[in-house]
Amino acid sequence: MVTINDIAKKAGVAKSTVSRYLNNGSVSLDTRRKIEKIIEETGYSPNNFARSLKAQKTNMIGVMIPRLNSASTNEVLEGIDEMTRKLGYQLIITNSDQNNEREYENIQTLAKQKVEGVIMFARELTPTHIETVSKTQTPFLFIGQKAEGIHSIIHQDYQAGSKIGAYALELGHRHFLYVGVPETDRAVGVDRRQGFIDAVRPVNGTIVEMIETDFSRTSAYQKALKFLPEMEATYVVCATDNIAVAVLKAAKELGYSIPEDFSLSGFGGYEATAYVSPTITTVSYPFREMGIEAVNKLVRLIGKEEVPYISEMSNELVINQSTDFFEKK
Repeated sequence: MVTINDIAKKAGVAKSTVSRYLNNGSVSLDTRRKIEKIIEETGYSPNNFARSLKAQKTNMIGVMIPRLNSASTNEVLEGIDEMTRKLGYQLIITNSDQNNEREYENIQTLAKQKVEGVIMFARELTPTHIETVSKTQTPFLFIGQKAEGIHSIIHQDYQAGSKIGAYALELGHRHFLYVGVPETDRAVGVDRRQGFIDAVRPVNGTIVEMIETDFSRTSAYQKALKFLPEMEATYVVCATDNIAVAVLKAAKELGYSIPEDFSLSGFGGYEATAYVSPTITTVSYPFREMGIEAVNKLVRLIGKEEVPYISEMSNELVINQSTDFFEKK
């Protein structure tokens, strides 16, 4: 059986160097590549349990998600799973079902499980969230929202809203309906909307109306059945792609044609936007890459490295069939 001593001899390095590599410590790039090649050639498999006992490590990372039926969450989880497996970590995933009390409990539960760090998909952040996290003394990383004194990775939501706004103006639209979500979710409920408003409002003659729904397709669909017949806007901006898909369904059932009757766009870049007709214009977010970056950042925090408190992920406007130039009727 191949041992860590064998790996060290073949690589021409000290046993401690191989140990640092296996525990995600600081090793030069050339040495890392040499050790990786030898491990691959020999088929060496470290005893994770023994390593964790010796190093007082559990090799477990906790992940807190707000709900199970989220396309964006699933994509981020793919990136997290890929990276944790590569680095030799195990995942413990908890679901709060969009309930703050369950989130507070899950924070404490994961800390008691002695996970080495926690990645939390932050839906909304209350003072109790911040206080509970601070008391755990466990490396924590928020995804999607930011808070003072806690490391976070966020999307450039304000910029995404600006991109949609600038694009809609280029098409000649001046009367907009923004279908948003509650402000408790600051990134989606505030930043996206404000980026859009700030982009279109300076233009003379612009009208922006707003309606609030939630993240549920069903709720958005039922609300759209009511507001579409009374709507005068020529461009509907939806805070998420799920809402946009729901509005599209309601529009078709009511006999509207998109983009002939009005243009429609969302945010997220979900796969569903490419499998409806017409395909939906959106802003695509790098969800999987965010998961990979989240693990890399958390592992650095676990290793007590200096890490910037806020990291931002860029996004890209994707123009599809649901938007067109405004034509007066």
